[in-house]
Amino acid sequence: MTSTPTAPAPLLPAPHDSGCPFAPPPAYTEAARAASVTRAGLLDGSSCWLVTGYPEVRTVLSDRRFSADARRPEFPVLIPGRRELIAANPSFLRLDDPEHARLRRMVTGDFLVKRVEAMRPGIQQIVDEAVDRMAAAGSPADLVARYALPVPSLVICLLLGVPYEDRQLFQDLSRVLISTTADEAQVGRAQQELLDYLGGLAAQKRHRPGDDILSRLVAREDLSLREIASTGLLLLVAGHETTANMIALSTLLLLRHPEQAARLADPAAVPGAVEELLRLLTIVHTGLPRVALEDVELGGTLIRAGEGVIAMLSTANRDEELFRAPGGRPADELDVDRDARRHVAFGFGVHQCLGQPLARAELQIALATLFRRLPGLRLASPDAEPAVRPDSLITGLRELPVAW
Repeated sequence: MTSTPTAPAPLLPAPHDSGCPFAPPPAYTEAARAASVTRAGLLDGSSCWLVTGYPEVRTVLSDRRFSADARRPEFPVLIPGRRELIAANPSFLRLDDPEHARLRRMVTGDFLVKRVEAMRPGIQQIVDEAVDRMAAAGSPADLVARYALPVPSLVICLLLGVPYEDRQLFQDLSRVLISTTADEAQVGRAQQELLDYLGGLAAQKRHRPGDDILSRLVAREDLSLREIASTGLLLLVAGHETTANMIALSTLLLLRHPEQAARLADPAAVPGAVEELLRLLTIVHTGLPRVALEDVELGGTLIRAGEGVIAMLSTANRDEELFRAPGGRPADELDVDRDARRHVAFGFGVHQCLGQPLARAELQIALATLFRRLPGLRLASPDAEPAVRPDSLITGLRELPVAW
């Protein structure tokens, strides 16, 4: 057992200095090559453990000896100044059981596979109408603004009970919340404004309820308005930001591999293709933070109680032993026929993404429909560098000019 890594400690969050939006920042892949568990520095001067190996990441995310409670003083925070903001209004994503389980099960029913499957015709209609609008506006177009962002925004608005006409407000505030460059005051204002907005919306639904999540939450007597607003904030931000970025990045990657994009014409191939895109892209490149509650040996390294840990989903999802395709294609290349079902893009354990059935359905419908309806789809500027959002905790594109 050792607690002294041999590789230089990377500084987190690592910048996307490679210019490639499809791969983790080089600092993470270099650390992964050196060891499955290595020491890393944080911008506030503290340190933590960077966990990059697949089995070790799954252990961190499923073992109750690692806490997701952001209120713990040792909890690793990637951006200086955010600790108090995170701890003041933690969603269930940043709580341990039993608090986590109590809040999560309030909304679990809305994201069950059976419920999402019943939503597919409605999602298909939203997607078709988005393609219609983009086609009517003419070629070329920015796929992010015209398609990738509107589709999941409208879906989550309908599910939550948020007026779609307010989309500019929550989209702008969401970008501040996931920004790596916004200062503490800016993030605090954005968080409070979004909490106030959702709290006010929930209060209105006490008198005028609808068939939506906020209405069902506000009808309960065991939830405070603050808990409802915090839950709504998590679902709203995660429900459109992650899927929007996945649609745009997946389209870019498929357009660079037209022979694999052609596989989407087979409906039976679409679910597997989406799992491969989720695995390879893993847009939360910054990892998931935890803190050890007791001494734990992990990957031959002793992690002591009170030490912070960052579980790197992106490097775990490129495990060569697990994900090398039967034909020999390595794990860091796209292969839509690869069996990628064991990926951890949605996390793992009790905190894994609640909305993954919805995200899968949206991606399957949005990507298959786009390539079917616009068979001549291509990059408007194929030699241009991707317009990666450099200041975001979630990897994505500012724009994606396409033509057809």
